[in-house]
Amino acid sequence: MGDKIGKIEVITGCMFSGKSEELIRRLKRARIAKLQVQVFKPSIDTRFSNIEVVSHTGEKIQAEAVSSSIEILNKLSSTINVVGIDEAQFYDVEIIKVAREISRKGIRVILAGLDMDFRGEPFGPMGNLMAIADEVIKLHAICMVCGEEATMTQRLIEGIPAKYTDPVVLIGASERYEARCKLHHYVVSKE
Repeated sequence: MGDKIGKIEVITGCMFSGKSEELIRRLKRARIAKLQVQVFKPSIDTRFSNIEVVSHTGEKIQAEAVSSSIEILNKLSSTINVVGIDEAQFYDVEIIKVAREISRKGIRVILAGLDMDFRGEPFGPMGNLMAIADEVIKLHAICMVCGEEATMTQRLIEGIPAKYTDPVVLIGASERYEARCKLHHYVVSKE
Protein backbone atom coordinates (compact mmCIF):
# COMPACT_ATOMS: atom_id res chain seq x y z
CA MET A 1 0.00 0.00 0.00
CA GLY A 2 1.06 3.53 -0.73
CA ASP A 3 1.37 6.36 1.76
CA LYS A 4 -1.27 8.47 0.04
CA ILE A 5 -4.92 8.14 1.07
CA GLY A 6 -7.52 8.39 -1.67
CA LYS A 7 -10.79 10.21 -1.31
CA ILE A 8 -14.31 9.64 -2.62
CA GLU A 9 -16.34 12.76 -3.42
CA VAL A 10 -19.97 12.64 -4.58
CA ILE A 11 -21.65 15.58 -6.31
CA THR A 12 -25.40 15.06 -6.41
CA GLY A 13 -28.79 16.74 -6.75
CA CYS A 14 -31.64 17.02 -9.23
CA MET A 15 -31.38 17.72 -12.93
CA PHE A 16 -30.14 21.20 -13.87
CA SER A 17 -28.47 21.72 -10.47
CA GLY A 18 -24.95 21.93 -11.93
CA LYS A 19 -23.56 18.47 -11.07
CA SER A 20 -21.60 17.95 -14.29
CA GLU A 21 -20.48 21.57 -14.24
CA GLU A 22 -19.08 21.13 -10.71
CA LEU A 23 -17.42 17.84 -11.71
CA ILE A 24 -15.76 19.53 -14.69
CA ARG A 25 -14.68 22.50 -12.51
CA ARG A 26 -13.01 20.19 -9.98
CA LEU A 27 -11.29 18.15 -12.71
CA LYS A 28 -9.98 21.27 -14.46
CA ARG A 29 -8.60 22.56 -11.14
CA ALA A 30 -6.85 19.23 -10.64
CA ARG A 31 -5.21 19.63 -14.05
CA ILE A 32 -4.13 23.16 -13.14
CA ALA A 33 -2.45 21.57 -10.09
CA LYS A 34 -0.55 19.35 -12.57
CA LEU A 35 -2.39 16.19 -11.51
CA GLN A 36 -3.13 13.41 -13.99
CA VAL A 37 -6.90 13.18 -14.57
CA GLN A 38 -8.96 10.45 -16.22
CA VAL A 39 -12.69 10.89 -16.87
CA PHE A 40 -15.41 8.31 -17.53
CA LYS A 41 -19.03 8.51 -18.58
CA PRO A 42 -21.64 5.79 -19.21
CA SER A 43 -21.93 4.83 -22.88
CA ILE A 44 -25.74 5.17 -22.75
CA ASP A 45 -25.43 8.93 -22.20
CA THR A 46 -25.09 10.28 -25.74
CA ARG A 47 -27.07 13.52 -25.24
CA PHE A 48 -24.34 16.01 -26.04
CA SER A 49 -21.23 13.98 -26.96
CA ASN A 50 -19.94 10.42 -27.05
CA ILE A 51 -16.41 11.46 -26.04
CA GLU A 52 -16.96 14.29 -23.55
CA VAL A 53 -18.78 15.07 -20.35
CA VAL A 54 -20.83 18.13 -21.25
CA SER A 55 -22.82 20.27 -18.81
CA HIS A 56 -26.15 21.90 -19.66
CA THR A 57 -24.26 25.22 -19.74
CA GLY A 58 -21.82 23.93 -22.37
CA GLU A 59 -18.77 23.28 -20.19
CA LYS A 60 -16.97 20.13 -21.35
CA ILE A 61 -14.10 17.79 -20.67
CA GLN A 62 -12.74 14.80 -22.60
CA ALA A 63 -14.07 11.45 -21.32
CA GLU A 64 -14.05 7.74 -22.07
CA ALA A 65 -17.44 6.07 -22.51
CA VAL A 66 -17.81 2.76 -20.67
CA SER A 67 -20.64 0.25 -20.55
CA SER A 68 -19.95 -1.08 -17.03
CA SER A 69 -18.23 0.04 -13.86
CA ILE A 70 -15.66 -2.80 -14.08
CA GLU A 71 -14.58 -1.33 -17.43
CA ILE A 72 -13.39 1.74 -15.49
CA LEU A 73 -10.92 -0.42 -13.56
CA ASN A 74 -9.75 -2.09 -16.78
CA LYS A 75 -9.13 1.27 -18.48
CA LEU A 76 -7.58 3.00 -15.46
CA SER A 77 -4.13 4.37 -16.22
CA SER A 78 -1.36 3.63 -13.70
CA THR A 79 -0.29 7.30 -13.62
CA ILE A 80 -3.67 8.78 -12.63
CA ASN A 81 -4.16 10.99 -9.55
CA VAL A 82 -7.83 11.92 -10.03
CA VAL A 83 -10.72 9.98 -11.57
CA GLY A 84 -13.94 11.70 -12.61
CA ILE A 85 -17.11 9.67 -13.18
CA ASP A 86 -20.21 11.39 -14.56
CA GLU A 87 -23.84 10.17 -14.43
CA ALA A 88 -22.99 7.68 -11.67
CA GLN A 89 -26.67 6.77 -11.23
CA PHE A 90 -26.53 4.86 -14.55
CA TYR A 91 -23.80 2.45 -13.42
CA ASP A 92 -24.38 -0.99 -11.96
CA VAL A 93 -24.00 -1.60 -8.22
CA GLU A 94 -20.33 -2.58 -8.77
CA ILE A 95 -19.52 1.15 -9.06
CA ILE A 96 -19.42 1.20 -5.24
CA LYS A 97 -16.62 -1.40 -5.13
CA VAL A 98 -14.87 0.28 -8.05
CA ALA A 99 -14.86 3.69 -6.31
CA ARG A 100 -13.52 2.10 -3.11
CA GLU A 101 -10.82 0.14 -4.94
CA ILE A 102 -9.62 3.20 -6.85
CA SER A 103 -9.53 5.34 -3.67
CA ARG A 104 -7.54 2.62 -1.85
CA LYS A 105 -4.84 3.11 -4.49
CA GLY A 106 -4.44 6.68 -3.22
CA ILE A 107 -6.50 8.19 -6.03
CA ARG A 108 -9.13 10.91 -5.61
CA VAL A 109 -12.46 9.74 -7.07
CA ILE A 110 -15.12 12.33 -7.95
CA LEU A 111 -18.54 11.00 -8.94
CA ALA A 112 -21.49 13.08 -10.14
CA GLY A 113 -25.04 11.81 -10.46
CA LEU A 114 -28.73 12.26 -9.74
CA ASP A 115 -29.67 11.48 -6.15
CA MET A 116 -33.29 10.62 -7.03
CA ASP A 117 -35.12 9.39 -10.11
CA PHE A 118 -38.19 11.13 -11.55
CA ARG A 119 -40.36 9.31 -9.00
CA GLY A 120 -38.47 10.88 -6.09
CA GLU A 121 -36.80 7.60 -5.10
CA PRO A 122 -33.05 6.91 -4.68
CA PHE A 123 -31.50 6.45 -8.12
CA GLY A 124 -29.44 3.30 -8.67
CA PRO A 125 -26.25 3.14 -6.58
CA MET A 126 -26.29 6.82 -5.56
CA GLY A 127 -27.53 6.28 -2.00
CA ASN A 128 -24.74 3.80 -1.30
CA LEU A 129 -22.15 6.03 -2.99
CA MET A 130 -23.19 8.93 -0.76
CA ALA A 131 -22.89 6.64 2.29
CA ILE A 132 -19.28 5.64 1.52
CA ALA A 133 -18.18 9.09 0.33
CA ASP A 134 -15.70 11.19 2.28
CA GLU A 135 -17.51 14.28 0.99
CA VAL A 136 -21.03 14.78 -0.42
CA ILE A 137 -22.00 17.97 -2.21
CA LYS A 138 -25.75 18.28 -2.74
CA LEU A 139 -26.67 20.92 -5.29
CA HIS A 140 -30.06 22.48 -5.97
CA ALA A 141 -31.70 23.98 -9.04
CA ILE A 142 -34.54 26.48 -9.47
CA CYS A 143 -38.14 25.26 -9.70
CA MET A 144 -39.47 25.84 -13.22
CA VAL A 145 -42.96 26.50 -11.80
CA CYS A 146 -42.46 28.88 -8.87
CA GLY A 147 -38.78 29.91 -8.85
CA GLU A 148 -38.06 28.46 -5.40
CA GLU A 149 -35.21 26.05 -4.64
CA ALA A 150 -35.66 22.77 -6.54
CA THR A 151 -34.57 19.36 -5.28
CA MET A 152 -36.69 17.13 -7.53
CA THR A 153 -36.52 16.04 -11.16
CA GLN A 154 -39.87 16.23 -12.98
CA ARG A 155 -40.23 14.02 -16.06
CA LEU A 156 -42.73 15.26 -18.61
CA ILE A 157 -44.10 13.21 -21.50
CA GLU A 158 -45.65 15.59 -24.05
CA GLY A 159 -46.00 18.15 -21.26
CA ILE A 160 -47.72 15.76 -18.82
CA PRO A 161 -46.08 14.32 -15.67
CA ALA A 162 -44.79 10.78 -16.18
CA LYS A 163 -46.46 7.76 -14.64
CA TYR A 164 -44.83 5.95 -11.74
CA THR A 165 -44.79 2.78 -13.87
CA ASP A 166 -42.79 4.40 -16.70
CA PRO A 167 -39.20 3.15 -17.15
CA VAL A 168 -36.77 4.72 -14.67
CA VAL A 169 -34.08 5.40 -17.28
CA LEU A 170 -35.02 7.75 -20.11
CA ILE A 171 -32.09 9.79 -21.37
CA GLY A 172 -32.97 13.40 -21.99
CA ALA A 173 -32.55 17.03 -21.06
CA SER A 174 -34.91 20.03 -21.04
CA GLU A 175 -37.18 18.42 -23.65
CA ARG A 176 -38.16 15.74 -21.09
CA TYR A 177 -37.24 17.06 -17.66
CA GLU A 178 -37.66 20.09 -15.41
CA ALA A 179 -36.27 20.95 -12.01
CA ARG A 180 -39.09 21.25 -9.47
CA CYS A 181 -39.57 22.00 -5.79
CA LYS A 182 -41.32 19.39 -3.64
CA LEU A 183 -44.59 21.30 -3.88
CA HIS A 184 -44.65 21.24 -7.70
CA HIS A 185 -43.18 17.78 -8.29
CA TYR A 186 -45.83 15.31 -9.42
CA VAL A 187 -45.86 11.67 -10.49
CA VAL A 188 -49.00 9.89 -11.69
CA SER A 189 -49.64 7.27 -8.98
CA LYS A 190 -48.70 3.58 -9.03
CA GLU A 191 -52.33 2.43 -9.44
